[in-house]
Amino acid sequence: MRQLTGVISDRGSKYAVSGGPADSRDAVEAFLKALKKDKKFARATHNSWAVLLSDGTPLKGDDGEAGAGMVILRMLERENLRDHVIVVTRWYGGKHLGGDRFRHVQGCVHAYLAG
Repeated sequence: MRQLTGVISDRGSKYAVSGGPADSRDAVEAFLKALKKDKKFARATHNSWAVLLSDGTPLKGDDGEAGAGMVILRMLERENLRDHVIVVTRWYGGKHLGGDRFRHVQGCVHAYLAG
């Protein structure tokens, strides 16, 4: 599991990104469970994720951040990165970010892919 914390901070909200191998829905669930063993991530407002399986099956979860899973999935498709889950974590800071939240999800995934 690779984690980048403190990737983006905006109006009190803080973002992190994590990722690792996952070749099935069960593997994604295991990854999320391992991530949430860290209380900081378990208490996060949103843990949005996506994975593109090797057979082309897309899986995603918004975890309350509507549309965030699709943003991650589209980026995985563009990179043709398969069997690798990416999770963008957000700790809500008290102010709504509107459309900026999608830009921040993209920024987190870019930072992860660049690393």
